[in-house]
Amino acid sequence: MKFNLDFITDFFKFFKITDLVDILVVSFIIYRILLLIQGTRALQMVAGLTFLVFLYFFSEILQLLTLNWLLHTFLSSILILIIIIFQDDIRKALAQIGTAPFAKLQAQYSFGIEEVVKAVTVMAEKKIGALIVFEREISLRDYLEGATLMDAKISEELLISIFNPKSPLHDGAVIISEGRIKAAGVVLPLSTNPDIAKDLGTRHRAAIGITEVTDAVAVVVSEERGQISIAVGGKITRDVTPATLRKMLSQLLGFETKAPWWQRLKWIETSEKRA
Repeated sequence: MKFNLDFITDFFKFFKITDLVDILVVSFIIYRILLLIQGTRALQMVAGLTFLVFLYFFSEILQLLTLNWLLHTFLSSILILIIIIFQDDIRKALAQIGTAPFAKLQAQYSFGIEEVVKAVTVMAEKKIGALIVFEREISLRDYLEGATLMDAKISEELLISIFNPKSPLHDGAVIISEGRIKAAGVVLPLSTNPDIAKDLGTRHRAAIGITEVTDAVAVVVSEERGQISIAVGGKITRDVTPATLRKMLSQLLGFETKAPWWQRLKWIETSEKRA
């Protein structure tokens, strides 16, 4: 008992409040990194690198000289390899860090959400393919090259006319930023995730792709099935009803409630896990 009391006394004697802050900050960073890579190819790559690290120490203990030398050579450049492999994830994380957590709500979206829901409902009934992307904290300006810039008010009629099969802009995506249609005919990066369902077409892969590298929210209408889907964080939820779409967009864009940002963030993380 005396030993335990001495240990506890020594612990509190040398343990400072700064140590607690240090532990909490590091824990939070690790937690956010795990959330960022959860369900992505990055998680599999991290698992592979972890295995190589353990194999390196194992080869050193057993004196497997050739294997140890190969792994030592490989791991000596691990920092450069991580930057190359995870460049998209690192860019996304840095962009999120650089944005203010208490970003102000943009009232223009509340009207836009309703117009988008009405438009995709009509297009789903008529089986007109569509891809609409909502910009959030991370700018989508890099993807506007070659697109048709508009800066127009969001309306059901305009969205339906853009995605009309006879329109020259129907194959591209529409980007909505600050409550307005900023561009149409936008070409987005396609996801290369091998785990995506094989029956998903180009629009769905583009929706997943843009949400893998940014924090955007993408709404897709399938012209084959007439289904509405929503993608966020590299995950896609298929065959949602207009009511569900309205609720998810309102919450993801921060307009349904006046809840603090950390509660909305928790909801977003929960919705990503369900997806």
